[in-house]
Formats: sequence, C-alpha cells, structure tokens
Amino acid sequence: MHRFRTVLFDMDGTLVDAFTTIARAYEYTLPQFGLPVPTAQEVRKAVGGGLENAMGHFVPPDLVAEACRIHVEYTEKILLDDPVLYDGSMELVLGLRGQGVRTGVLTNKIGDHARAVLGHLGIAQHMELILGARDCPWRKPSAEFTAEALRRIGGEAASTCLIGDSPFDVETARNAGFPCFCVTTGTHGEEALRSAGAAAVYPGMRALASGEFGLSI
Repeated sequence: MHRFRTVLFDMDGTLVDAFTTIARAYEYTLPQFGLPVPTAQEVRKAVGGGLENAMGHFVPPDLVAEACRIHVEYTEKILLDDPVLYDGSMELVLGLRGQGVRTGVLTNKIGDHARAVLGHLGIAQHMELILGARDCPWRKPSAEFTAEALRRIGGEAASTCLIGDSPFDVETARNAGFPCFCVTTGTHGEEALRSAGAAAVYPGMRALASGEFGLSI
C-alpha cells in the first residue's frame, strides 16, 4: 500500500484533453477585439494559471474581464463537444478508489464547467470532490485553495499528493506541503516540469500509475 490516502488531480491537460474546446473559445473571442486567431500552440502555452491569467497573454489588462466573459459564454455552448479522457485516467482513478484512496479534482476551470465535463465523461461519480473556480474565494496555486479542498474531502497534507501537468500545479502542491507528480500530456514538457520541482514526471497516466502507485492499468 502506498503512502497517499488522498490524491488530487488537476483536470485539463492531466485527466482530460480539453484543448480543442479551449482553443475554439480563444479562436472565437480574440477576433472580436481585432486580434488574430491564436495558434493551438499559443493557447497551449498560455493556459494553466486560470482564465484571467491566460487571457492576459492575448489582450491588454483593461480588456481581460470582457474577453473572459465572451470566452466563458462561448465555452458554455461547446463545453461537451470535444473533451476526452486521457488514456489511463479512468483506470488510475478506479485503481486508487479500489485501494480506499480519496480522489478529487482541484482545478482553476470554473467548477460548474468541470463537473459538467467530468460527469459527461463518466468519471465524476468516482470523485469525492470537484473543486474549481467560483466554488470558493481561492484558486491554484493558493495554499488556501488546497486547504479548502482537503477540508471538504477529509484529507491531510501529510498523506496527499497532486497529479498535474504544469508548473502551476507544482507550485500549488509546494505551497500546500505535499508532492506533485506530473504528466507531459498537457502544457509543459519534462524539462520544464522537473525544473519547476515536480517530484517525478511521466509520459502519461499509465506510467504514473505504475511508477507511483504500483498499479498495472
């Protein structure tokens, strides 16, 4: 039995490939401000720290709020069109639950959007917690956000880890006092994640399941 009794997951780029949805929303939003359609790679490099932070890579500060409003409004129309689970996501969550581990999602995605997507993909029912933006006053990498997640799920930092795909996730875990294991399916490669301080980096969920939890999935 491994040492973790609570495992928190980032969502986009970690459990779920939602980049088509995210890119489509930027492609719709930015031209309304006379800006060029961003490439998929530009969007991928910008996301990870919450919508306002990402939008700030594309529009001036005084336009961020309005651009985010348009982005969210459009996202709600296409929310369930394209997302898919990454290979091994469901199997890892089920494997952990089979060992009595608490599993939850900690995301800067709007909480209602996260619950809708995860419900659509059939994995929400296996999560004891899905905590996102607008569910409380905080967001990643705030220590208060993670503390709220642990309070709601009934976990302790000493027996918790976070699985993510970005330096924001690594910082989130560091601020909370527990390790972050990363996959390279999302926004950053192995070198960037190791430089950020990830406890370990894997190419995907199946390798992570074996390497950290002894699960063959």
